[in-house]
Amino acid sequence: MKMGMRGAAASVLILAMGATGTVMSQQPAAGAAAKETSALNSQREKLGYAIGIDVANSFAPISSEIDLAALRRGVTNAFAGKPPLISQEEAQKTDAALRQAMMVKSGQPVPGMAPGTPAPKVDREKVGLMLGSYAVGPSLAPMKEDLDLDALFDAVGTTFNKGTPKMTAEQAKATLEGFMSAKQAQAQADAAAQGGKNREAGNAFMAKNKTVPGVVTTASGLQYQVLRPGNGERPLPTSKVRVNYEGKLLDGTVFDSSYQRGQPIEFGLDQVIKGWSEGVSLMPTGSKYRFWIPGELAYGEQGTPGGPIGPNATLTFDVELLNVLP
Repeated sequence: MKMGMRGAAASVLILAMGATGTVMSQQPAAGAAAKETSALNSQREKLGYAIGIDVANSFAPISSEIDLAALRRGVTNAFAGKPPLISQEEAQKTDAALRQAMMVKSGQPVPGMAPGTPAPKVDREKVGLMLGSYAVGPSLAPMKEDLDLDALFDAVGTTFNKGTPKMTAEQAKATLEGFMSAKQAQAQADAAAQGGKNREAGNAFMAKNKTVPGVVTTASGLQYQVLRPGNGERPLPTSKVRVNYEGKLLDGTVFDSSYQRGQPIEFGLDQVIKGWSEGVSLMPTGSKYRFWIPGELAYGEQGTPGGPIGPNATLTFDVELLNVLP
């Protein structure tokens, strides 16, 4: 969850209408399962409580419409990776009813509804399931091992009921920021370690591959092999070309393929990775080459954020040069 959970999940429901007149919920935090603690002893509890405050503040204007036990069921279900406890169609109907109810309560005109019409009845259980299944649960699932769910719902219930929280707003903010900083530092360390492994694997592969008959190594370290010769025009490093291609990791995983999409691609050679700019410039139109591109000529130490190309990964491309475009 980003620090922007506040407003992210709630914005689609609250309509940014500032429903300040909404009455706060008077309901138990999360049923009998909620942990009644007088202190937050572990980091998981502290993080869960801080996130719970954030979640509660996000949904404060609609707190009276939320069944917290249902919200918890939806979140727990999402954490388990199971299908939502409420269908998407039913969630959309619940969302529409909630929107209308909140607009009526705040005195805003509702399209298609005559003035003075009572607010539509909202099923609080369905609202809880909707939020837990489609907003809170999926948002928090990636960090489910890092937080205590009992502490989270303890904070939600306390905040909704205007009780005395076990954390100040400043403490909650510091907890969230500390967690995110630690996660970012760990991600950077993991990326650096993976980058080192990928570099070693790539160097070993390229050293062996350059001894294969027909493989040419350029001064930059790019390697290529002619799979099918051509006799057409060669592009310049600034040319626009039309190609078919397939890209693979060293383990053979295909991460991109115009063949699979059934559609060649057009691009300028000054708009792609260095290995492509150099390699395709060597090709006559009509030819097909195989390129082995070391990490420094591909996506470097960053890789592609979120995958599939890791830091310093050496890549393999089969490329057909179809046309040099005007």
